[in-house]
Amino acid sequence: MKLKKLTLFKTKREFFIFLLACGFILTYSLLIEYNNYKNLTKFDSNIVTATILKQYTKTTTTKKGKTKTYQILKLKAQNGFIFYTTKSAKFPHAKGSKIKLEIWAGKISFYQYMSSFFTFSKIIYLYKTPSLKQKLNNFISTCHKDNNITQIYQALYTATPLEKNLQNKFSLLGISHLVAISGFHLGVLSALLYFLFKLPYKFLQNRYFPYRSYKVDSFIIISSTLLLYLLFLDSPASLLRAFVMLIIGFILYDRGFKILSMQTLFLTAILILSFFPRLFFSLGFWLSIGGVYYIYLFLIYFKNMGKFWQFILLPIWVYGLMLPHSLFIFGNFSLYHPLSIIWSIIFTLFYPLSILFHLIGFAGILDSCLIWLINLNPIPINLHISWHVEVVYILLSMSGMFFCINTIDNIT
Repeated sequence: MKLKKLTLFKTKREFFIFLLACGFILTYSLLIEYNNYKNLTKFDSNIVTATILKQYTKTTTTKKGKTKTYQILKLKAQNGFIFYTTKSAKFPHAKGSKIKLEIWAGKISFYQYMSSFFTFSKIIYLYKTPSLKQKLNNFISTCHKDNNITQIYQALYTATPLEKNLQNKFSLLGISHLVAISGFHLGVLSALLYFLFKLPYKFLQNRYFPYRSYKVDSFIIISSTLLLYLLFLDSPASLLRAFVMLIIGFILYDRGFKILSMQTLFLTAILILSFFPRLFFSLGFWLSIGGVYYIYLFLIYFKNMGKFWQFILLPIWVYGLMLPHSLFIFGNFSLYHPLSIIWSIIFTLFYPLSILFHLIGFAGILDSCLIWLINLNPIPINLHISWHVEVVYILLSMSGMFFCINTIDNIT
């Protein structure tokens, strides 16, 4: 059956009505954020409750030549704003814990409030009761003897940030995107849930409710499960983008439209930014949008290519086109970096298998593979792209969307 042409907006009027509605939602969202900002900065100091996202030690040399060691905390408040503060070297390890503190943020700008800012603080109370995420992280730590292995699995399952040294190593290896949970992981989980749900559902459907649609019911179950997981992880930007795209894609597909369209990506980005304007300042969100954009370009231009070759060539395509952005932002490169293409393909099998092994009590069976990867010693090569080149590259990338408009219409 050939799908109908995807025409989300039949006339310019419908398109402008959509933009107007999104503009209204964005305005209302910004007013809420601004009201929260005014409440935070009404006085010189304020009491907030936050979660510690990152915690690491830093050593500096003072003007008098003395060495000073202290800790830097990255926190996310209940209202959603991100801020940094410092604590003494004696402050206990509490990453993932909730904390109540007094912060002095009376002079920050609205831009700083929306992106992130540094402030001095005073600890009032450190919550001792572990959260559900901390309990899961504690379970993962009991399954592995090596701390680095524990960190990797905690990053994969609970979106816990890696320590700085391990994060830098993975950046040199070109696999930071694999350990930072994203839409790719959500896609693997969706496929896994789809196949796990299929057999028991079909068995029950044939006996009790043959009139029900497996397509609709499986989507409801899977999307509900993924939504709970998204909320559990506190809605990371790339994962939020993928979830919204999943919902929009199913709605369009269920109504006979093609979902492989730049309009789908555009619709997703606009809706997310309208409801969550803070994501304008999220680097992870824009990298996620860019990755999906390049995937769409590949699938549109090479739609007639065999599935096997698409599976092999797609990681190469995405790696090559995302590399300039990576070099502009991070500037990290090594001779191992291109091998991330192979590791990305292998990861599609590694990720679901690792989940299975943790569930059945064989969590450490793949540890040797990860230890081998960690023990690689990439020599850093400084390759940095200037902002002029980056702007030109973005414009060239966007031009690919206009060249493929006629191609989109022929997808079946």
